[in-house]
Amino acid sequence: MDYFIIVVTTAAGLYFHWWLYVRTRRWMDRDLALSLAGKDEGKRAFMLERLAHAQAQKIKRRDLPQWLEAAAAEYPGR
Repeated sequence: MDYFIIVVTTAAGLYFHWWLYVRTRRWMDRDLALSLAGKDEGKRAFMLERLAHAQAQKIKRRDLPQWLEAAAAEYPGR
């Protein structure tokens, strides 16, 4: 019974740390997209849409900043 408790607690801890890691990465990606948009609400929505598109295309994380900067330059703003 002791081993069962150890296995369950270890599995729960590993899952929780993985979940935190994934949430933090998503938050950082979203923060990057919004920082490139500035305070313009239209551009913020556009950048979040482009971020979702980048994630759907499976753009690598190391390429994401350049990809988002290029997307920000394409914004058809004023």
